[in-house]
Parts: sequence; C-alpha cells; structure tokens
Amino acid sequence: MAASLRQLKQRRTSVTTIKKITRAMELIAASRIVKAQQRAQAAAPYARELTRAVSAVATFSNVDHPLTTEKPDAKRAAVLVITSDRGLAGAYSSSVLREGERLNALLKDAGREVVPYLSGRKAIAYYGFRRRTVAQSWSGSSDSPSYDDAKAIADALIEAFLTPTEEGGVDEIHVVFTRFVSMLTQRPEVIRLLPLEVVEGTEPPAEDEVLPLYEFEPSPEDVLDALLPKYVASRIHFCMLQAAASELANRQRAMKSATDNADDLIKRLTREENQARQAGITQEISEIVGGANALADANAGSE
Repeated sequence: MAASLRQLKQRRTSVTTIKKITRAMELIAASRIVKAQQRAQAAAPYARELTRAVSAVATFSNVDHPLTTEKPDAKRAAVLVITSDRGLAGAYSSSVLREGERLNALLKDAGREVVPYLSGRKAIAYYGFRRRTVAQSWSGSSDSPSYDDAKAIADALIEAFLTPTEEGGVDEIHVVFTRFVSMLTQRPEVIRLLPLEVVEGTEPPAEDEVLPLYEFEPSPEDVLDALLPKYVASRIHFCMLQAAASELANRQRAMKSATDNADDLIKRLTREENQARQAGITQEISEIVGGANALADANAGSE
C-alpha cells in the first residue's frame, strides 16, 4: 500500500509539472496570436493596392505575360504545402496535409504530375517518412514568417513556372494553407497561384469601385515584369501570415485542453491518493487493534 501511495504522489507531481508547462504555452500562444493578427492586418493594405494595380495593368493592356498565360496541355503541377515547424497544435498540420493529399489526388486524376514544395518541418517529416521526392523545402519561420521568407519561396516557384516542362519546370502552381477566420475557426484552403489569377485576398471591392487608370512607363510589359513577382510574393506572404495565426490559435486551444485534462487528472489522483492513505491508516489501526486483542487474550490465558 505504501508503494502504491508513493506512485500516486509521483504521478500527481508529474502531472502538476506538465500542467504548468501547458499553461505557460497556452499563455504564450495567446499573446502571439494578437501579434500575428496585427501583422496580417498591416500587410493587407499593401496587398490590396498591389492587387488593384496588377488588375488594372492586366485589364487595360493586351500583354501576354508568361505568368498570366494559361499553358495548353498542362502536365506538371507544383503544390506548396504550408504547415508548422512545431507540434502541440492539435490537428492543425494534419488537416493541411489532408487537404494537400486531396488536391494531389485531384491533380493526378486530371493527368498532372504533382511536384511538392514544402514549408514547415511537419510537412517535411510527413513526406520524408513516406519517402516522397520533394522539389524544395523551407523551415524555421512558420509562426513568424517574414516577407523575405515569402520572397524566397516565390522566387523558387516563379523560376520553376518559367522553366519549360521538358527541363523540369511546372505548368501550374497551387498553394495549400490554413485561413484564419476567427479564434474558433481556421479553415484549410487551396488557391491556384500560377498561371496568375488576380484575387482580392482580404475583402471584396465595393460595387461602385472602379480600377485606377495608370500610365505605363516605360511599357506595360516592363510594369508587369516588375509587379507580378511582387504580387506572387505578397500572396504567399499573406498565406503564410494566415497560417501563422491559425497555428497559434490551434496551439492555444490544444494547450488549454491539455491544461484542463491535467486539472481533471490531478483531482482524480488526489482523490485516489487520499483513499489510499485512508486505506493505509485503516489497515494500521486494524493491525494495532488486532495486536492489542491478541496480547489481551494471551495475558488472559496465562492467568
């Protein structure tokens, strides 16, 4: 009984230590979500104005730019999957990977070869465990992505898109990420990045909004050459910021659930510990009473 009581004490101590860790991680994630949301909101005006500029140039010029031209008989499609670098975030990474697998199946059914590009150690580990060939991968910035991180990914994807298929290039580029809707809702999504589909990434334009009129200097081709790579990097950065906020929200929920479970377990272990201590005391009293009775009987017999 003493050993059982000791084991219960050790378990309760271990769970209490784990509870302190999960509670701290919950608070850290909660504080970082605010910063992640602020970063996404701060990037929105730039992305919105850049989108309007690209839309205006594409609308008012008749230029067939390589990044906006649909390739006939597309054979290879790149898929950028954005996951987290660390775990303890519930089903965040697994839901993104599941959405990526669904997209891979659709592309293969359409006769396209899938070329994976990965962001985040969880995706890298997932593909590595399955021994799948990966074109390129990045890690180390999932919860706080910078524009430079997004630009490095955008440059690699644009280079692959501009390379002929026969030389290892791709005909399409898709992005799988998690959109931050609210603290309670984060939704895995897929967008086609290239050939370029100009999408307003934050909010729909007003009904009476008209595209601005620009004068192209020196030419629409040069303007598109300068704007489109920035637009692609901006879209990827937006996806990464959304994914970062989603990751932190999932981690906060997971750590809160772990903390609540630890509380319940501590209460149960405390109750079992008290019962074990009570049983031990009862047994000791019974042994003392039994010994006293035996001694009394022995004394009575000797008389």
